[in-house]
Amino acid sequence: MDGFNGTLLNEFILMGITDKQFPQKFLFAFVLFFYLLGICGNLTIVSLVVRDPVLQSPMYFLLANLSFVDMIFSSVTVPKMMVGFFTQNIISVKGCITQMYFFHFLGCTEGVLLASMGYDRYDAICLPLRYINIMGRSTCIQLVLGSWFTGSAYSFINAIMTSKLPFCYHNKIKHFFCDVKPVMKLACKDTYLNEIIVTTASGFFSTGTFLLTMLSYAYIITHVLKIRSSKGRFKVFSTCSSHLTIVIMFYGTAMCTYLGPASETSLEKDRIAALLFTVITPMLNPIIYTLRNKEVRDLFRKLIKRSNISRIFLGK
Repeated sequence: MDGFNGTLLNEFILMGITDKQFPQKFLFAFVLFFYLLGICGNLTIVSLVVRDPVLQSPMYFLLANLSFVDMIFSSVTVPKMMVGFFTQNIISVKGCITQMYFFHFLGCTEGVLLASMGYDRYDAICLPLRYINIMGRSTCIQLVLGSWFTGSAYSFINAIMTSKLPFCYHNKIKHFFCDVKPVMKLACKDTYLNEIIVTTASGFFSTGTFLLTMLSYAYIITHVLKIRSSKGRFKVFSTCSSHLTIVIMFYGTAMCTYLGPASETSLEKDRIAALLFTVITPMLNPIIYTLRNKEVRDLFRKLIKRSNISRIFLGK
């Protein structure tokens, strides 16, 4: 309906991860474990890049920013979600819009950062002699600031479109955080136009950054195929395998969630997909880069050895 005579709501109830009756303590322990693992892993990556001169390169500068975004990204939704395991999870309408803004802000920022990292790999592999000049300090800062600005612009569209809607009857959000689709479903007016605008904006930003990333890899693959030795091809491509793995995980879950219309079936699937890229993906990012990157692996071992030596020394 387009009009309403009821009282506007001032709070929502978040329904949680699933409607099924799983043991709440098990789910709480599961989410808490992966959340803390993600925070510790990403904090380690940021610390290594900031402190160690070996990692003072454009690739690691962008990786540190990605890890920083991942820490905040998961913290926007996960702590509030864990409250809902033990009590009714109530959030104000203003708090809901704020959470929605920062979730999409950081999610879009991560997508643009991944595209920037793809461009960095293209320059390093296809234009090695010009790499230092192209990917200078100022260029890296511009790429990071551009990522934050793009994320802010995109999330502003979602937040403004949702904040203009009246909510007057239903207050139960079928999600564990305030995402745009389940919140719009509660509005007491027709949201067709809102859904079209949000879907269009989501499609533009997600597919745009994904295509830019894939364009970088198209040039990289073309360059790699020109290398005659299989060992040389493997060595070159291994430098971007970590990034490519993260790109596939991130865009796979994001596109499945936001490029379709809202329905009861899709909202249930969206919760599972959202759990993947708010809890699991931020945890996997530092693990993938640690396992697949020799420099990060070696520095991580050194960090563990230093902590063990310090513990032994202090113990004595």
